[in-house]
Amino acid sequence: MPLIMDFQIKNEGFDWAVIKKSRDAYIARLNDIYAVNLENSDVAHIEGTARFTTSNTLQVNDDEFEAAHILIATGSRPVIPNVAGSEYGISSDGFFEMEELPAKVAITGAGYIATEFAGMLHGLGSQVTMILRKDQLLRGFDSSITSVVMSEMQRTGVEFVLNTSVTELKRKNSKLSVKLDNSTSLNEIDQFIFAIGRVPNSQSLNLESAGVELNSRGYIEADKFQNTSCKGVYAVGDVTGRVALTPVAIAAGRKLSDRLFGGQSDAYLDYENIPSVIFSHPPIGTVGLSEDAARAKFGDDVKVYSSQFQNMYYQVTNRGSPTLMKLVTTGENEKIVGCHIVGDFADEMIQGFSVAVKMAACKRDFDNTVAIHPTVAEEFVTMR
Repeated sequence: MPLIMDFQIKNEGFDWAVIKKSRDAYIARLNDIYAVNLENSDVAHIEGTARFTTSNTLQVNDDEFEAAHILIATGSRPVIPNVAGSEYGISSDGFFEMEELPAKVAITGAGYIATEFAGMLHGLGSQVTMILRKDQLLRGFDSSITSVVMSEMQRTGVEFVLNTSVTELKRKNSKLSVKLDNSTSLNEIDQFIFAIGRVPNSQSLNLESAGVELNSRGYIEADKFQNTSCKGVYAVGDVTGRVALTPVAIAAGRKLSDRLFGGQSDAYLDYENIPSVIFSHPPIGTVGLSEDAARAKFGDDVKVYSSQFQNMYYQVTNRGSPTLMKLVTTGENEKIVGCHIVGDFADEMIQGFSVAVKMAACKRDFDNTVAIHPTVAEEFVTMR
């Protein structure tokens, strides 16, 4: 029988206002650093809203600017649905403006923003209810990984209302009631968060004047070189609808710069096997194809290795959080086409393993790597 140690720790609580002030100061400092870097690089910074007047001319405020190369990187914004009382809720933008920790929170959405907010607020002490249109968080990620996150969130106290949508928000004094399409309501809610997706910031750019084409969802069409349908106009980041992650936009912008100004005529960002992390509780790290996606692409030529366990970190405590690690392989050489982790330190581990996947590592390459013991990461090179 394992030894259980009981650590008595006095909980002094925390001050939300102090956290917010420190966070806002950190962001302001970063913004100042960026501004200084632009100035030191002789980059002119113009505040205003830009719109195309011709294919190579932008109007900003009362001025016009003409250029041989124009890059659109206007990002995206949160979706607020057209439901009665939606003005009483907030988006991810509003979350960063909250002046105090709400005691009771409802969140609608099943993506990474909703999942991260729910875990964070619950961890800080809020009572959290998640409203899901279907029955699973983080659709599109490997289902065995996301099931662990959802089960663990439920175990620790996050409540889920499944297969339903919000139809109305009502405010009475400082509290909200949330009406759902299953004829039930959530009452005495202090804060309601919409996290149901994002849309591209493309509407105000007057793109038709430049001949820049959009797809049916309003995203700018761009090829692998980030070219739009208009010569000399390029687009990167969320506004293109591709892998909405800041490092992806930065990487695409760097490759574009290399191609246009660095003499690398064939430079472009490879969007395959881009790693990502969900800062859920517990966190997820993932790169490559999910098991379902791999089977859809390769059929029976897929072999999966997985291991679920409790981190050694918890072996001397009376609590614990699960870890699940998974390798998805294909072909005679068992090329690794998917690498997935949920559990403590997943967010740090996945970076190194994503290099291996990007380099087309096979299962034998992992098997031939000596394990570092005792670590969680060693499980990836000891799976049989």
